[in-house]
Amino acid sequence: MNKLAVKFNRQDQPEFFKELQQKVNKYFKEKKISKHANLNMKVKTAFMLCLYFVPLAILISGVVSSLWVSLTLWVLMSMGMSGIGLSVMHDANHGSYSTNQTVNKVLGYLSNFIGGYHVNWKIQHNVLHHSFTNVDGFDEDINKPGIIRFSPTQKRKSFFRFQAFYAPLLYGVMTLYWFTSKDFEQVVRYKKKNLLASQGLTLKKALAHLVFNKTWYVALTLILPIIMVQLPWWQTLLGFVLMHIICGLVLALIFQPAHVIEETDFYLPAENGTVENSWAIHQMKTTSNFANGSVIFSWLIGGLNYQIEHHLFPNICHVHYRKISSIVKETAEKYNLPYYHHETFFAAVKSHFTLLNQLGTGKYDQKLANA
Repeated sequence: MNKLAVKFNRQDQPEFFKELQQKVNKYFKEKKISKHANLNMKVKTAFMLCLYFVPLAILISGVVSSLWVSLTLWVLMSMGMSGIGLSVMHDANHGSYSTNQTVNKVLGYLSNFIGGYHVNWKIQHNVLHHSFTNVDGFDEDINKPGIIRFSPTQKRKSFFRFQAFYAPLLYGVMTLYWFTSKDFEQVVRYKKKNLLASQGLTLKKALAHLVFNKTWYVALTLILPIIMVQLPWWQTLLGFVLMHIICGLVLALIFQPAHVIEETDFYLPAENGTVENSWAIHQMKTTSNFANGSVIFSWLIGGLNYQIEHHLFPNICHVHYRKISSIVKETAEKYNLPYYHHETFFAAVKSHFTLLNQLGTGKYDQKLANA
């Protein structure tokens, strides 16, 4: 089957998303506001950039001679790294930050400053994850064969019964794997799937970009600090690894409880590539919000506790999600559709690890068999 051949059921309540779009568009028109970044978003952008680049500048200035000061700076960088990933480059690579595509392109390129590759990110996240959320074999966010089981449609191995316990270790090394190996694996895979061509790239050009970007990233964030910080090299390396571990945990614990939880559904397309729902309804059944009452928390994580709104309207800047969430919820209720939501972040995380345990031990399979 063509890897992009999933077909959604266009006859499945098409009026739901049509009405929802009309209501959301009416909201912005009546309020006379843009769907893109506002002053709040611009302040957040400056804050997250400073949180990452100011500690980095201090590290490479040569004034740091204390291990604890060094580690504090690396921890601050991990927060800035997470903030850039969750807020700034995320919106930019969706094209929702600005109406000016040059601005989106420049800010989207920030993913390279935190160890990633913006082209791969757009393919994995925008094309595969957003289009085929929780569809086994298509959504790469749940496709970790042989390592961890994220979907009941995937084969269970005996050691998966421990996955709820070792998952945090995998999450912690996620961005380290991202910048050292994953990007190279992805460009080769995306070449075979003809996804690089959709971004106007050949494999040779993509690999050249990767080598260039990874080289200056390592030079800027690791080699220079090792040279300039007045500490043994291994202590600076420790800080660099700590930064990535914290960031990996933050990113995973924000994204995974939005899709891989007890409430959401998982899908495997039929042999002809079809799934049972329309695209919009599929998003409602595979996505969940959490901690919508926490304004500060939402500000810090790029509004991604409003994942339902984000998946339905990725072209809208996240600073508007809280305001349109009531519209989405009311419309979903009108059409008798789920609007999954955990009251707190910790409840969402608990649901994620409960599901991991059930998938790993086979309890989830038993529930499906008895349903």
